[in-house]
Amino acid sequence: MNNRILELAEHANYLATEKEFPYDEDWFYLYNKKFAELLIQDCCKAIENWKKEPFPFDEDLAVELIHQNFGLELPPKNIKVIKI
Repeated sequence: MNNRILELAEHANYLATEKEFPYDEDWFYLYNKKFAELLIQDCCKAIENWKKEPFPFDEDLAVELIHQNFGLELPPKNIKVIKI
């Protein structure tokens, strides 16, 4: 895993501690909510960068880009992924 996840976790901690949100809720809820939002935004940025490429969209490459963005290894091809 690379430092990107740690950076997002630290940023989520800062936002939860600063109580950026307009409602009063406990820190753990705020932290988890912001951390999830930051992770999704980061994944979307990885896919958005794809739009600048001259070749068509490929789902497998999109998955690989997200894994690379967070320094994670791709799961083996023989493992079935359950789609929700």
